[in-house]
Amino acid sequence: MEETISLKELLATLRKRMGLILAIIIIAVAISGVVSYFVLTPLYQASTQILVNKSKNEEVPYNPGEVQTNLQLINTYNVIIKSPAILDLVIKELDLDMTAQQLNGKITVGSEKDSQVVNISVQDQNPETAAQIANTTAKVFQQEIVEIMNVDNVSILAKADVSGGQSPIKPKPLSNIAIALVLGLMAGVGLAFLLEYFDNTIKSENDIEKLIGLPVLGVISVIEDSMKEMESSSLANSSETRGETVGS
Repeated sequence: MEETISLKELLATLRKRMGLILAIIIIAVAISGVVSYFVLTPLYQASTQILVNKSKNEEVPYNPGEVQTNLQLINTYNVIIKSPAILDLVIKELDLDMTAQQLNGKITVGSEKDSQVVNISVQDQNPETAAQIANTTAKVFQQEIVEIMNVDNVSILAKADVSGGQSPIKPKPLSNIAIALVLGLMAGVGLAFLLEYFDNTIKSENDIEKLIGLPVLGVISVIEDSMKEMESSSLANSSETRGETVGS
């Protein structure tokens, strides 16, 4: 027999398990807030831009083919920027207490499609350190690329700076809390339906019909209250009878 669940039963299940759902949501939001505000370390980001153009020593007219060549070189430059040949010099100049591999993890290099502009972004716990690393990396790359590839076609467009009241890019507590709320709601609703699915206790005549596949012919009403009243009356009458007997 195919079992169907009505919308009314679904809503009844949610209403029945509402306390559990709310508890899971509150726990998820609380954990997310505590982790975001008190556990995770804020990270700041600073960025600089460099331009890959034609050689400064060549006075030649605009050539589309040369632009295309520079675009193809950008991928090579992106790798060179994050190579130990550049990062070791950056660490030495800034006297950083980290390895080239650790510094590599702080730097992100990318460029827009069909653009000769390369963005160098640095993330660090200190906004001033992030800006220094970004600017020094761009400067060192501009100097070293002349010897590495025997070209002089890199210019610094914009330097990274530290603005007052700069906000960290990570973590974002409000976003984390919103995500935790949604996940908590999903987990609570899922757990509520899961518990209802495994609950095999019989609570009504409808459960009996679903279990045995036969209609219910009759229902015996609950008469506990009436029985208690009858027992109380009987006890009262017995007490009165004893009283009369003793009096006699």
